[in-house]
Amino acid sequence: MHDEIKSKKETKRKEYNLIRNSYSSSIHEKIKLNVKSTLNILLNKYHVEGKYIGIYWPLKGEVDIRFIKDINNQKVALPSSSKTKDISYHHWSNTQLEKDSNNIPAPTGENAINPNDISILFVPAVALDEQGYRLGYGGGYFDRLRQRDLWFSIPSFVVISNNCISKEPLPRDRWDIPFDGWISEKGLHQIDATK
Repeated sequence: MHDEIKSKKETKRKEYNLIRNSYSSSIHEKIKLNVKSTLNILLNKYHVEGKYIGIYWPLKGEVDIRFIKDINNQKVALPSSSKTKDISYHHWSNTQLEKDSNNIPAPTGENAINPNDISILFVPAVALDEQGYRLGYGGGYFDRLRQRDLWFSIPSFVVISNNCISKEPLPRDRWDIPFDGWISEKGLHQIDATK
């Protein structure tokens, strides 16, 4: 059963990567504007002063939200993956970033942040369905992270183009965990009762 789902996920990943890599920079800009405009809504609802906002280092096709670091001197954290397929978040200061186990720049020299010190997570995706189930790159990093109670309790949103939101449920394994919503060029969409 797992092999069948894995195969279906791979097919969907190829399909949505083509879609994702075809949209224009103007869509990215619109999504960035929506991240900026909805950030206050999310901060007012979920953020606690002094806690971190978890963001990501953008890869090809992903929307660059690193500007959050420069808004009101927000404390931001970047993920770092390990060879054991775990992911941890670290304070992103002005120190030099190093490549993590997936060759993504990360503040690997910083201590890992306790999930109690993070109030919101923003995560990229290849695709997402309307129930909040994310299709990533196949490593399972975010699913493993969010299986832990403290991480699961952090409001988590996918930053994605509307073209990559599937109206049909995406293939999912029993360990896949839905996100709380997404931000696209159409704005913020929160999913009710995902927690």
